[in-house]
Amino acid sequence: MEQCDAEIPSRGRGLSYGGDGCREDRLSALPDDLLIHILLKILDAAVAARTRVLSRRWRRLWTLLPELLFPNSNPRHIRLALTAHKAPVLRKLAVTVIDPTPESVAAWLPIATRRLSGDLFLFNMARRNESEDEAGERGAFELPCFERATAIVLPCQGPLALEVSMPPAGVFAQLTALKLVCVHLHGPCRLGEVVSSPRCPSLRKLIIDNARGLLNFTIHSKSLLYIELKNLRPDDPLDLGNFTIHSESLQRMMLMSLHSLQQLTVMAPVLRVLSVSSCFGPSSNQPVASISAPQLITLQWKDVYHTSYTQLKMENLQVLGGNHFFVYGQEAHKMHNSSCVGLLRRFELIENVVLTLLYQTEITNHEYLMEDIARLPNIAVMGLYIDANRHSFGGSLFHLLSMCTGVKKLTLTLLGRTCCLAAQTACRSDCVCNEQSNWKTEELVLDRLKEVEVHDLRGTEREAAVLKRLFDWARVLETMTVSFDRSVAASKAEEFCLMLQSFSRPDVCMKGPHFA
Repeated sequence: MEQCDAEIPSRGRGLSYGGDGCREDRLSALPDDLLIHILLKILDAAVAARTRVLSRRWRRLWTLLPELLFPNSNPRHIRLALTAHKAPVLRKLAVTVIDPTPESVAAWLPIATRRLSGDLFLFNMARRNESEDEAGERGAFELPCFERATAIVLPCQGPLALEVSMPPAGVFAQLTALKLVCVHLHGPCRLGEVVSSPRCPSLRKLIIDNARGLLNFTIHSKSLLYIELKNLRPDDPLDLGNFTIHSESLQRMMLMSLHSLQQLTVMAPVLRVLSVSSCFGPSSNQPVASISAPQLITLQWKDVYHTSYTQLKMENLQVLGGNHFFVYGQEAHKMHNSSCVGLLRRFELIENVVLTLLYQTEITNHEYLMEDIARLPNIAVMGLYIDANRHSFGGSLFHLLSMCTGVKKLTLTLLGRTCCLAAQTACRSDCVCNEQSNWKTEELVLDRLKEVEVHDLRGTEREAAVLKRLFDWARVLETMTVSFDRSVAASKAEEFCLMLQSFSRPDVCMKGPHFA
């Protein structure tokens, strides 16, 4: 019997016998675009390339793949694959490396710059038996300028950072997204210069997480929409220096754990959402923040705040979130609370304020600190996160509500680790938290409060007592929605809901999965 295709000596999938006894390769008869789609499902360019031995029809197919993924290939194979690649567009290149040397990356990365017209993913699987000094001895590879790349993502998995330097010249003309995770930046070229508009005119999204080597970071951008900077540490043990961000287009920005930042300057006329958390640390020099964002709607400021060196220009702010507030504490807790107090004093009118009240487990010989909050802005919606740690929290809630009697909606979320709830009981009867008892007897008129939400109830007597008083204070209440922590049994939740209905007026709509 004569074989129709000498390159496939045995019968296999995709083959059938024709009427003359010759085998037909029906799979190879499929159009190129469908076969390429099948090869893309392999998710490994090296494995896809092996299909070239199947027949003459398959020899060139893998070179037409619009995406090349190398989950476990050496630099030589990557270079050869990129050299042989013939597709009109390479829209994705994903490479996994293990602690690469500059030489190993240089074997293929410059070729990729000429071929890539899409997204680059370079994953570093760092070894765990190497010190930072040993990693630094390998040196840093230079990220070349990808003129046609649309996204560059450099994530690292492991305890050590990917050593990389930015290109001193060139324009990333098409780049819209840049994400650097666990990197150590080297070289004289500063990252801020690279991501600014002259060299990244189309950049819309910038994320840098867990990075070293940044100092005096400055961005001037006309295209950025979103910036996220987290867990940044300087090579200088003292501080990160000054961060300056000027952007006419920026809409959202999150800054978190920028260790010992000394100065933050932001000029963003269309910025809508800003979050600043744990960026300013203790220093001999007071940190300075100057933020001009006239269209800002939402501000979350969980950081140091003082009117003498924190200038916030945001005339249209509607939502404000501050740092957690210690209800009981000592001198150090007072200093921490002062930032939250100062931030609340800064604004006269805020539609929505979100606060977190924190009770420590042991508060014996601690001072009641709620009196330090002497005024609140004019508030329409209040969100309270309360970590009571088994203590009575009615007094702190009463204190806040008595200063914003015009509130229209109240949301209470009760915090606490679910795994510890089963073992928790109320604190001792002689605990200092019970000294604040005025909330149990004093009258409070909340004649605009129409909606209350309570989340993560545990079904305790103290929670029931607080909610009973809320029904007394909120005389025009229309709706109360409650939910329970996942540790609470359904039978207990249903019993608690029956009790709430006994407190409620008939015209109040009670919502929640455990109401009959």
